[in-house]
Amino acid sequence: MAQGTGSINSDYKDWEWSDDAGERARLLQSPSVETVPKNSESQGNGLGATSALGAVFIVVNAALGAGLLNFPAAFSMAGGVAAGITLQMCMLIFIIGGLVILAYCSQASNERTYQEVVWAVCGKVPGVLCEVAIAVYTFGTCIAFLIIIGDQEDKIIAALVKEPEEVGSSCWYTDRKFTISITAFLLILPLSIPKEIGFQKYASSLSVIGTWYVTAVIIIKYIWPDKELVPVEIPTSPSTWTAVFNAMPTICFGFQCHVSSVPVFNSMKQPEVKTWGAVVTAAMVIALFVYTGTGVCGFLTFGAGVEQDVLMSYPSNDIPVALARAFIILCVLTSYPILHFCGRAVLEGLWLRYTGVTVEEDVVRERRRRLLQTISWFLLTLLLALFIPDIGKVISVIGGLAACFIFVFPGLCLIQAKLSEIQETRAISWWAQVSYGVFMVTLGAFIFGQTTANAIFVDLTA
Repeated sequence: MAQGTGSINSDYKDWEWSDDAGERARLLQSPSVETVPKNSESQGNGLGATSALGAVFIVVNAALGAGLLNFPAAFSMAGGVAAGITLQMCMLIFIIGGLVILAYCSQASNERTYQEVVWAVCGKVPGVLCEVAIAVYTFGTCIAFLIIIGDQEDKIIAALVKEPEEVGSSCWYTDRKFTISITAFLLILPLSIPKEIGFQKYASSLSVIGTWYVTAVIIIKYIWPDKELVPVEIPTSPSTWTAVFNAMPTICFGFQCHVSSVPVFNSMKQPEVKTWGAVVTAAMVIALFVYTGTGVCGFLTFGAGVEQDVLMSYPSNDIPVALARAFIILCVLTSYPILHFCGRAVLEGLWLRYTGVTVEEDVVRERRRRLLQTISWFLLTLLLALFIPDIGKVISVIGGLAACFIFVFPGLCLIQAKLSEIQETRAISWWAQVSYGVFMVTLGAFIFGQTTANAIFVDLTA
């Protein structure tokens, strides 16, 4: 890609954007990233602290998470192993392309976070839409995390009280709504209130360990299945030709690391687009193996009857699986505050920019507003998680939003960046890149529209 001009879109300054407007930019970076302050001299001069190998592991860390629990069900919806792997491989081309585009636009605009790049390259309206999308996405993901906690606690409690799972909630203290609420109030809310979250690096390490352990357990359980496991039907084709599209939100949700990718790129010792392309390709291949291993083995173990959360398909008294459930709970408990932190940062930035108040002038009211934002966010996500027990419905919605981060916004950035270039003649490569951007926007809009419409239709007909 040819390097574009410096300041791509003048609309970026319309709202008196301040370098420290809210907590916004630095909060959306990956937990293990250390960057230098943004200025015109530091960009591209190798002042970051992250090596290429380190960047690979950070991107893998950002991609892998609790979303892998839904991949066996995604393979079932796609119509089997061949269809699931093919769908992943096709989407991976555009997932990697989106990451490279974001790095290219970050260099062209001299911005260091996802939403800042969209603001600078595409202008005010797409920038605001991007920030709103990030806030909604993090909000929905927090709901999904609470549902995951409830699912895993149901199984663990059923094993501890040694009662049949269908009557496991007969006592008030084993009721799902009570266990989710007490866990959320005692552990999640206190971690979500502070202005800074220094435990991010520990949470990231814990998430990686838990993810790999869950994958290993699912693979081992497929190779050496339990004797009481009844043979199941293994679909080899989708039920309808449109059913394959229902697997797309899960894949998008699983591979979505684009929001944190821009700070990772800028944290590298040598932030070059070519090197970054190799980094994200290696990272996505690693994530592909993890997700494929989980999806294939979980699907082949339980077939069409696999639960949306694959760990729910295993018996409660299985000790290795119980340990996997504990890992997932710990991972989610520490990930919720980070996702809330990111959403709160976006809302704070939008509010301060709208009111035109700087951080220094708003110190007194910041604490009161942060408490109000945190408690409102927490109570809303908890309430929705208590009354939406099916994680599949939540994943379908936030997976559609993930498609916007993977396809739509990078596609728009590429189109606008190429249109802003001053060239006497348009080369074939220029037209090819613009066409690629248009296709990405179209594909992302289709996935978002299809999954959102399907989620609404399912809810209305349920």
